[in-house]
Amino acid sequence: MVTWRRPTSDSAKTSDIDRRLQRAFEPGQLGSLTLRNRLIRTAAFEGMSPGGNVTPALIEHHRRMAAGGVGMTTVAYCSVSSDGRTFEHQLWMRESLRRGLAELTRAVHDHGAAVSLQLGHAGSFASRAVTGSRPIAPARTFNTYSLTWSRAMTRADLDRVREDFAKAARWAREAGFDAIEIHAGHGYLLSQFLSPFTNPRRDGFGGDDPSRMRYPIEVLRGVREAVGDEYPIVVKTNLRDGFRGGLDLDTGVEVAARFAREGATALFLSGGFVSKTPFYMLRGPLPVRQMVAAQRGVLRRAGLRVFGRFFVEEYPMRKLFFLEDARRVRAATTVPLILVGGIGSNDDIVQALEAGFEFVALGRPLIFDPDFPSRLRRGEIRRTGCTYCNECIAEMDRGGVRCTDPGAR
Repeated sequence: MVTWRRPTSDSAKTSDIDRRLQRAFEPGQLGSLTLRNRLIRTAAFEGMSPGGNVTPALIEHHRRMAAGGVGMTTVAYCSVSSDGRTFEHQLWMRESLRRGLAELTRAVHDHGAAVSLQLGHAGSFASRAVTGSRPIAPARTFNTYSLTWSRAMTRADLDRVREDFAKAARWAREAGFDAIEIHAGHGYLLSQFLSPFTNPRRDGFGGDDPSRMRYPIEVLRGVREAVGDEYPIVVKTNLRDGFRGGLDLDTGVEVAARFAREGATALFLSGGFVSKTPFYMLRGPLPVRQMVAAQRGVLRRAGLRVFGRFFVEEYPMRKLFFLEDARRVRAATTVPLILVGGIGSNDDIVQALEAGFEFVALGRPLIFDPDFPSRLRRGEIRRTGCTYCNECIAEMDRGGVRCTDPGAR
Protein backbone atom coordinates (compact mmCIF):
# COMPACT_ATOMS: atom_id res chain seq x y z
CA MET A 1 0.00 0.00 0.00
CA VAL A 2 1.34 3.43 -0.95
CA THR A 3 0.57 6.30 1.39
CA TRP A 4 0.11 9.68 -0.30
CA ARG A 5 2.00 12.55 1.31
CA ARG A 6 1.47 16.22 0.70
CA PRO A 7 4.41 17.72 -1.24
CA THR A 8 6.82 19.57 0.99
CA SER A 9 6.84 23.31 0.34
CA ASP A 10 10.01 25.36 0.11
CA SER A 11 9.11 27.12 3.34
CA ALA A 12 8.68 23.77 5.09
CA LYS A 13 12.10 22.65 3.84
CA THR A 14 13.63 25.88 5.10
CA SER A 15 12.05 25.44 8.51
CA ASP A 16 13.33 21.85 8.70
CA ILE A 17 16.90 22.94 7.87
CA ASP A 18 16.68 25.72 10.44
CA ARG A 19 15.67 23.23 13.15
CA ARG A 20 18.47 20.86 12.19
CA LEU A 21 20.94 23.75 12.15
CA GLN A 22 20.53 24.17 15.89
CA ARG A 23 23.01 21.36 16.48
CA ALA A 24 25.71 23.57 14.99
CA PHE A 25 25.19 25.98 17.87
CA GLU A 26 25.24 23.38 20.61
CA PRO A 27 28.47 22.92 22.64
CA GLY A 28 31.02 20.51 21.20
CA GLN A 29 33.83 18.60 22.88
CA LEU A 30 37.48 18.56 21.86
CA GLY A 31 38.72 16.23 24.55
CA SER A 32 38.63 18.23 27.78
CA LEU A 33 37.79 21.46 25.94
CA THR A 34 34.17 22.51 25.49
CA LEU A 35 33.52 24.80 22.53
CA ARG A 36 30.40 26.94 22.59
CA ASN A 37 29.43 25.71 19.13
CA ARG A 38 30.60 23.51 16.24
CA LEU A 39 31.99 26.25 13.97
CA ILE A 40 35.77 26.76 13.73
CA ARG A 41 37.76 29.44 11.93
CA THR A 42 40.26 27.44 9.91
CA ALA A 43 43.98 28.25 9.99
CA ALA A 44 44.03 30.32 6.79
CA PHE A 45 47.21 32.40 6.66
CA GLU A 46 46.60 35.97 7.81
CA GLY A 47 49.77 37.69 6.54
CA MET A 48 49.65 40.07 9.51
CA SER A 49 52.94 39.28 11.28
CA PRO A 50 55.79 41.39 9.83
CA GLY A 51 59.07 40.33 11.36
CA GLY A 52 57.36 37.22 12.68
CA ASN A 53 55.61 39.17 15.43
CA VAL A 54 52.12 39.34 16.89
CA THR A 55 50.66 42.66 15.73
CA PRO A 56 47.55 44.66 16.68
CA ALA A 57 46.12 43.72 13.27
CA LEU A 58 46.50 40.00 13.98
CA ILE A 59 44.93 40.37 17.41
CA GLU A 60 42.03 42.38 15.99
CA HIS A 61 41.48 39.84 13.22
CA HIS A 62 40.96 37.01 15.69
CA ARG A 63 39.06 39.18 18.15
CA ARG A 64 36.57 39.89 15.35
CA MET A 65 36.28 36.18 14.64
CA ALA A 66 35.46 35.56 18.30
CA ALA A 67 33.01 38.47 18.47
CA GLY A 68 31.35 37.16 15.31
CA GLY A 69 30.38 33.91 16.98
CA VAL A 70 32.78 31.09 16.09
CA GLY A 71 33.33 28.39 18.68
CA MET A 72 37.10 28.49 18.10
CA THR A 73 39.43 30.56 15.95
CA THR A 74 42.78 29.20 14.77
CA VAL A 75 45.89 31.35 14.43
CA ALA A 76 47.59 30.19 11.25
CA TYR A 77 51.05 28.79 10.78
CA CYS A 78 53.41 29.55 13.61
CA SER A 79 56.72 27.93 12.67
CA VAL A 80 58.23 25.93 15.49
CA SER A 81 61.76 26.81 14.31
CA SER A 82 63.36 29.86 12.77
CA ASP A 83 64.36 27.73 9.76
CA GLY A 84 60.80 26.59 9.11
CA ARG A 85 59.47 29.86 7.64
CA THR A 86 58.31 30.55 4.09
CA PHE A 87 57.62 34.28 4.50
CA GLU A 88 59.07 37.14 6.52
CA HIS A 89 55.56 38.05 7.72
CA GLN A 90 55.03 34.67 9.40
CA LEU A 91 54.99 33.85 13.10
CA TRP A 92 57.80 31.74 14.52
CA MET A 93 57.95 30.55 18.10
CA ARG A 94 60.53 32.12 20.41
CA GLU A 95 60.69 33.64 23.87
CA SER A 96 59.95 37.19 22.69
CA LEU A 97 56.72 36.07 20.99
CA ARG A 98 55.04 34.74 24.12
CA ARG A 99 53.77 38.06 25.48
CA GLY A 100 52.06 38.93 22.20
CA LEU A 101 50.49 35.49 21.97
CA ALA A 102 49.10 35.87 25.49
CA GLU A 103 47.57 39.22 24.54
CA LEU A 104 45.91 37.58 21.54
CA THR A 105 44.42 34.72 23.55
CA ARG A 106 43.00 37.17 26.11
CA ALA A 107 41.33 39.18 23.35
CA VAL A 108 39.63 36.06 21.99
CA HIS A 109 38.60 34.78 25.42
CA ASP A 110 37.01 38.14 26.24
CA HIS A 111 34.40 37.32 23.57
CA GLY A 112 33.71 33.78 24.76
CA ALA A 113 35.50 31.82 22.04
CA ALA A 114 38.37 29.36 22.27
CA VAL A 115 41.60 29.82 20.33
CA SER A 116 44.06 27.36 18.83
CA LEU A 117 47.57 27.88 17.44
CA GLN A 118 48.67 26.02 14.33
CA LEU A 119 52.26 24.77 14.64
CA GLY A 120 54.32 23.63 11.69
CA HIS A 121 57.62 23.55 9.86
CA ALA A 122 57.90 24.26 6.14
CA GLY A 123 60.68 21.77 5.40
CA SER A 124 61.78 22.17 1.78
CA PHE A 125 59.27 25.00 1.33
CA ALA A 126 61.26 27.25 3.68
CA SER A 127 62.72 30.38 2.14
CA ARG A 128 66.48 30.69 2.38
CA ALA A 129 66.11 34.45 1.89
CA VAL A 130 64.00 34.58 5.06
CA THR A 131 65.75 32.02 7.26
CA GLY A 132 69.35 32.52 6.14
CA SER A 133 69.91 28.78 5.94
CA ARG A 134 69.46 25.95 3.47
CA PRO A 135 66.04 24.27 3.83
CA ILE A 136 65.84 20.83 5.41
CA ALA A 137 63.59 18.05 4.19
CA PRO A 138 63.23 14.26 4.23
CA ALA A 139 65.51 14.12 1.18
CA ARG A 140 67.56 16.43 -0.99
CA THR A 141 65.26 17.99 -3.54
CA PHE A 142 64.72 21.11 -5.59
CA ASN A 143 61.48 22.76 -4.66
CA THR A 144 59.79 24.95 -7.25
CA TYR A 145 57.86 26.71 -4.49
CA SER A 146 60.93 28.13 -2.73
CA LEU A 147 63.32 27.80 -5.75
CA THR A 148 65.89 26.22 -3.43
CA TRP A 149 67.71 22.93 -3.04
CA SER A 150 67.00 21.36 0.33
CA ARG A 151 69.27 18.98 2.21
CA ALA A 152 68.25 15.69 3.76
CA MET A 153 67.62 15.86 7.50
CA THR A 154 70.13 14.14 9.76
CA ARG A 155 69.24 12.37 12.97
CA ALA A 156 70.28 15.53 14.83
CA ASP A 157 67.91 17.58 12.65
CA LEU A 158 65.06 15.17 13.34
CA ASP A 159 65.63 15.36 17.09
CA ARG A 160 65.94 19.15 17.10
CA VAL A 161 62.76 19.81 15.13
CA ARG A 162 60.82 17.27 17.18
CA GLU A 163 61.89 19.10 20.34
CA ASP A 164 61.00 22.43 18.72
CA PHE A 165 57.45 21.15 18.15
CA ALA A 166 57.21 20.04 21.77
CA LYS A 167 58.57 23.31 23.17
CA ALA A 168 56.34 25.40 20.92
CA ALA A 169 53.27 23.46 22.06
CA ARG A 170 54.20 23.91 25.70
CA TRP A 171 54.70 27.65 25.24
CA ALA A 172 51.40 27.92 23.36
CA ARG A 173 49.60 26.33 26.27
CA GLU A 174 51.31 28.69 28.71
CA ALA A 175 50.27 31.66 26.55
CA GLY A 176 46.62 30.70 26.99
CA PHE A 177 45.84 28.77 23.82
CA ASP A 178 43.06 26.27 24.41
CA ALA A 179 44.42 23.82 21.83
CA ILE A 180 47.16 23.45 19.28
CA GLU A 181 46.99 22.19 15.71
CA ILE A 182 49.93 20.20 14.34
CA HIS A 183 50.23 20.89 10.62
CA ALA A 184 50.88 17.53 8.97
CA GLY A 185 49.24 18.36 5.66
CA HIS A 186 49.56 20.48 2.51
CA GLY A 187 53.11 19.38 1.74
CA TYR A 188 54.82 21.01 4.73
CA LEU A 189 57.57 19.11 6.56
CA LEU A 190 55.50 16.41 8.28
CA SER A 191 53.47 15.98 5.10
CA GLN A 192 56.73 15.67 3.16
CA PHE A 193 57.59 12.68 5.34
CA LEU A 194 54.15 11.14 4.76
CA SER A 195 54.13 11.56 0.98
CA PRO A 196 55.78 8.96 -1.27
CA PHE A 197 56.61 11.80 -3.66
CA THR A 198 58.98 13.54 -1.24
CA ASN A 199 60.20 10.75 1.03
CA PRO A 200 62.46 8.12 -0.54
CA ARG A 201 64.50 7.61 2.66
CA ARG A 202 65.76 4.11 3.50
CA ASP A 203 66.77 4.62 7.14
CA GLY A 204 63.51 3.65 8.83
CA PHE A 205 61.94 7.07 8.22
CA GLY A 206 60.82 6.45 4.65
CA GLY A 207 60.21 3.87 1.98
CA ASP A 208 57.00 2.09 2.91
CA ASP A 209 53.87 3.58 4.52
CA PRO A 210 54.66 2.67 8.17
CA SER A 211 58.19 4.06 7.85
CA ARG A 212 56.96 7.31 6.30
CA MET A 213 54.60 7.73 9.27
CA ARG A 214 57.37 7.22 11.81
CA TYR A 215 58.64 10.81 12.12
CA PRO A 216 55.24 12.55 12.22
CA ILE A 217 54.19 10.07 14.92
CA GLU A 218 57.39 10.82 16.87
CA VAL A 219 56.51 14.52 16.70
CA LEU A 220 52.95 13.88 17.90
CA ARG A 221 54.19 11.77 20.79
CA GLY A 222 56.71 14.45 21.78
CA VAL A 223 54.02 17.14 21.73
CA ARG A 224 51.65 14.97 23.75
CA GLU A 225 54.32 14.40 26.38
CA ALA A 226 55.03 18.13 26.53
CA VAL A 227 51.41 19.29 27.04
CA GLY A 228 49.96 16.40 29.02
CA ASP A 229 47.24 13.84 28.42
CA GLU A 230 44.24 16.18 28.62
CA TYR A 231 45.34 19.10 26.47
CA PRO A 232 43.62 19.14 23.03
CA ILE A 233 45.85 18.38 20.04
CA VAL A 234 44.31 18.67 16.60
CA VAL A 235 46.26 17.15 13.71
CA LYS A 236 45.70 18.56 10.23
CA THR A 237 46.29 15.75 7.76
CA ASN A 238 45.77 15.15 4.06
CA LEU A 239 43.13 12.88 2.64
CA ARG A 240 45.03 13.04 -0.66
CA ASP A 241 47.96 15.05 -1.96
CA GLY A 242 46.01 15.50 -5.18
CA PHE A 243 48.51 14.25 -7.77
CA ARG A 244 49.86 10.96 -9.08
CA GLY A 245 52.70 9.65 -6.94
CA GLY A 246 51.55 11.53 -3.87
CA LEU A 247 49.58 10.36 -0.85
CA ASP A 248 46.43 8.58 -2.01
CA LEU A 249 43.13 8.19 -0.19
CA ASP A 250 43.74 4.66 1.13
CA THR A 251 47.00 5.74 2.74
CA GLY A 252 45.49 9.06 3.86
CA VAL A 253 42.82 7.16 5.80
CA GLU A 254 45.46 4.89 7.33
CA VAL A 255 47.55 7.91 8.36
CA ALA A 256 44.54 9.62 9.95
CA ALA A 257 43.59 6.53 11.92
CA ARG A 258 47.19 6.17 13.13
CA PHE A 259 47.26 9.77 14.35
CA ALA A 260 44.06 9.08 16.27
CA ARG A 261 45.52 5.96 17.91
CA GLU A 262 48.71 7.81 18.86
CA GLY A 263 47.07 10.61 20.82
CA ALA A 264 45.45 13.15 18.50
CA THR A 265 42.36 14.60 20.17
CA ALA A 266 40.77 15.43 16.82
CA LEU A 267 41.63 15.35 13.13
CA PHE A 268 41.30 18.19 10.65
CA LEU A 269 40.77 16.59 7.23
CA SER A 270 42.16 18.44 4.23
CA GLY A 271 44.22 17.83 1.11
CA GLY A 272 46.58 19.30 -1.45
CA PHE A 273 50.29 19.99 -1.73
CA VAL A 274 51.51 23.59 -1.89
CA SER A 275 54.28 22.97 -4.42
CA LYS A 276 52.17 20.73 -6.69
CA THR A 277 48.44 21.24 -6.16
CA PRO A 278 47.99 24.42 -4.08
CA PHE A 279 44.41 25.05 -5.23
CA TYR A 280 43.32 21.49 -4.50
CA MET A 281 42.73 22.65 -0.91
CA LEU A 282 40.86 25.80 -1.99
CA ARG A 283 39.04 25.27 -5.30
CA GLY A 284 37.86 28.09 -7.51
CA PRO A 285 39.64 30.52 -9.84
CA LEU A 286 43.32 31.41 -9.72
CA PRO A 287 43.59 35.22 -9.27
CA VAL A 288 46.83 35.59 -11.25
CA ARG A 289 46.53 39.33 -11.90
CA GLN A 290 46.02 40.15 -8.23
CA MET A 291 48.76 37.77 -7.12
CA VAL A 292 51.22 39.29 -9.59
CA ALA A 293 50.44 42.78 -8.30
CA ALA A 294 51.13 41.64 -4.73
CA GLN A 295 54.63 40.34 -5.47
CA ARG A 296 57.59 42.54 -4.53
CA GLY A 297 60.34 41.12 -6.73
CA VAL A 298 60.41 41.82 -10.47
CA LEU A 299 61.41 38.23 -11.29
CA ARG A 300 58.67 36.73 -9.15
CA ARG A 301 56.09 39.01 -10.73
CA ALA A 302 57.27 38.13 -14.23
CA GLY A 303 57.44 34.41 -13.50
CA LEU A 304 53.98 34.32 -11.97
CA ARG A 305 52.51 36.36 -14.81
CA VAL A 306 53.97 34.10 -17.50
CA PHE A 307 53.87 30.68 -15.88
CA GLY A 308 51.24 30.92 -13.14
CA ARG A 309 48.43 29.31 -15.08
CA PHE A 310 50.73 26.61 -16.46
CA PHE A 311 52.05 25.43 -13.09
CA VAL A 312 49.00 25.94 -10.88
CA GLU A 313 46.01 23.80 -11.75
CA GLU A 314 42.53 25.16 -11.08
CA TYR A 315 39.84 22.98 -9.55
CA PRO A 316 36.16 23.90 -9.90
CA MET A 317 34.53 25.15 -6.72
CA ARG A 318 31.79 22.92 -5.37
CA LYS A 319 30.20 22.61 -1.99
CA LEU A 320 31.53 20.11 0.56
CA PHE A 321 34.35 19.09 -1.76
CA PHE A 322 36.17 16.94 0.82
CA LEU A 323 33.05 15.27 2.22
CA GLU A 324 33.05 12.00 0.30
CA ASP A 325 36.74 11.30 0.94
CA ALA A 326 36.38 12.30 4.59
CA ARG A 327 33.57 9.77 5.11
CA ARG A 328 36.26 7.07 4.82
CA VAL A 329 38.02 8.50 7.87
CA ARG A 330 34.72 8.77 9.75
CA ALA A 331 34.31 5.03 9.28
CA ALA A 332 37.86 4.33 10.47
CA THR A 333 38.03 6.20 13.79
CA THR A 334 35.86 7.54 16.59
CA VAL A 335 37.82 10.70 17.45
CA PRO A 336 36.17 14.04 16.62
CA LEU A 337 36.61 15.08 13.00
CA ILE A 338 36.69 18.59 11.57
CA LEU A 339 35.43 18.94 8.00
CA VAL A 340 36.55 21.81 5.77
CA GLY A 341 35.99 22.68 2.14
CA GLY A 342 33.11 24.43 0.42
CA ILE A 343 30.98 24.96 3.52
CA GLY A 344 29.05 28.19 3.13
CA SER A 345 25.38 27.72 3.96
CA ASN A 346 22.89 26.35 6.47
CA ASP A 347 22.39 23.31 4.27
CA ASP A 348 26.14 22.64 3.98
CA ILE A 349 26.62 22.77 7.75
CA VAL A 350 23.63 20.52 8.40
CA GLN A 351 24.82 18.00 5.80
CA ALA A 352 28.31 17.86 7.32
CA LEU A 353 27.09 17.41 10.89
CA GLU A 354 24.52 14.80 9.91
CA ALA A 355 27.24 12.88 8.05
CA GLY A 356 28.95 12.34 11.40
CA PHE A 357 31.47 15.18 11.56
CA GLU A 358 31.58 16.88 14.94
CA PHE A 359 32.84 20.27 13.70
CA VAL A 360 32.95 22.29 10.49
CA ALA A 361 35.71 24.72 9.57
CA LEU A 362 35.14 27.97 7.73
CA GLY A 363 37.67 30.17 5.95
CA ARG A 364 36.57 32.46 3.14
CA PRO A 365 33.00 32.96 4.47
CA LEU A 366 34.51 34.39 7.67
CA ILE A 367 36.93 36.61 5.75
CA PHE A 368 33.92 37.97 3.87
CA ASP A 369 31.93 38.40 7.08
CA PRO A 370 33.29 37.59 10.57
CA ASP A 371 29.70 37.80 11.86
CA PHE A 372 28.63 34.91 9.62
CA PRO A 373 28.01 32.47 12.54
CA SER A 374 25.96 34.94 14.57
CA ARG A 375 23.91 36.02 11.56
CA LEU A 376 23.21 32.38 10.67
CA ARG A 377 22.09 31.68 14.20
CA ARG A 378 19.76 34.69 14.26
CA GLY A 379 18.26 33.65 10.92
CA GLU A 380 19.33 36.85 9.16
CA ILE A 381 21.04 34.94 6.35
CA ARG A 382 21.12 31.40 5.04
CA ARG A 383 24.38 31.42 3.10
CA THR A 384 27.59 33.34 2.75
CA GLY A 385 27.91 36.27 0.39
CA CYS A 386 31.43 35.10 -0.53
CA THR A 387 31.81 34.36 -4.24
CA TYR A 388 35.00 32.30 -3.73
CA CYS A 389 36.89 34.50 -6.17
CA ASN A 390 40.10 33.82 -4.15
CA GLU A 391 41.32 37.41 -4.44
CA CYS A 392 41.75 37.38 -0.66
CA ILE A 393 44.77 35.13 -1.20
CA ALA A 394 46.70 37.92 -2.91
CA GLU A 395 45.87 40.26 -0.04
CA MET A 396 47.97 38.12 2.32
CA ASP A 397 51.03 39.73 0.72
CA ARG A 398 49.60 43.25 0.84
CA GLY A 399 49.29 43.87 4.56
CA GLY A 400 46.96 41.07 5.54
CA VAL A 401 44.12 38.90 4.34
CA ARG A 402 40.88 40.71 3.56
CA CYS A 403 37.94 40.41 1.21
CA THR A 404 38.07 42.68 -1.84
CA ASP A 405 34.32 42.43 -2.50
CA PRO A 406 32.64 45.82 -1.90
CA GLY A 407 29.84 43.96 -0.10
CA ALA A 408 32.16 42.40 2.49
CA ARG A 409 31.47 43.32 6.11
